[in-house]
Amino acid sequence: MNNISELHKPVMLDRCIELLGDALQSDKAVLVDGTLGLAGHSEAFLQRFPKLTLVGIDRDANALKLAKERLSQYSNRIHLVQGIYSEIPEVLEDLGIKLVDAVLLDLGVSSMQLDKTERGFSYSQNAPLDMRMDNTDGITAADVINQYSEKDLARIFKTFGEERFAKPIAKKIVQLRTENPFVSSKQLTEVIGKVIPFIPGKSSGHPAKRVFQALRIEVNNELGILEDTMPALISALRVGGRVVVLSYHSLEDRIVKQALVAASSSSAPLDFPIELAEHAPTLRLLVRGAEMASEEEIQSNSRSASVRLRAAEKIRDAA
Repeated sequence: MNNISELHKPVMLDRCIELLGDALQSDKAVLVDGTLGLAGHSEAFLQRFPKLTLVGIDRDANALKLAKERLSQYSNRIHLVQGIYSEIPEVLEDLGIKLVDAVLLDLGVSSMQLDKTERGFSYSQNAPLDMRMDNTDGITAADVINQYSEKDLARIFKTFGEERFAKPIAKKIVQLRTENPFVSSKQLTEVIGKVIPFIPGKSSGHPAKRVFQALRIEVNNELGILEDTMPALISALRVGGRVVVLSYHSLEDRIVKQALVAASSSSAPLDFPIELAEHAPTLRLLVRGAEMASEEEIQSNSRSASVRLRAAEKIRDAA
């Protein structure tokens, strides 16, 4: 499986192991990798903790197939499930697992999806406008581009892509799609390139980057699913269990931050004389703010350049 190992370098792997390791010392420890992908993180955890049981979840059937091959030597210690990470409670119930010791989420699009031209995630290669993480279900990026109103397209580009030229891009798309519906990434990138001015010395990156990011988030409902996931995974942890989340977008990181900070703070009104059990925090933050990858890692793994890591430990069950 060397080709898979070369394709996928897990981000901040050593730090993830360091943060989750204390919760994985028992012979019956269970780790949920809610974004299994090509199993780079999971393989390392299975190697490091020989008694560990892994529950790996991913939307992408092809990723699950490749991960199963990669982890074949650990087949008696793994449960691989096609699904969405917000479905962690249902997956665990089906497996007869009540609580787990650790949860890892590595958000965003995987290396394999970016590198598979036909999946349509990349703006640098011509492909059908798909962008579905589960490419057998749901709307495609082409559906969004060709069917959403100008107002909704502008909202998506602005909110999910933080694109300054969201309105003129949306307007141009709606003007052109009546004659020629958008079917390929090349069509879309050419239109975006005409709308966004290139300013020498100031323009950075591909002009289509933010729009493609916004489409991917919309197609896969990434933010809505993440909002549902955070309370679900906190509930799934045993006391002493830990969670690590790797985010690559400010909106993702904001959702993670808000959930972890809320669960690690007292909900008692400021004028209450005592803190009742139902107001006490359920989590303890393990890192201060969000950690970033080292310069050394960024040099060797470009995907880590935008990562933000947050982690917490469960200190009690909710009252």
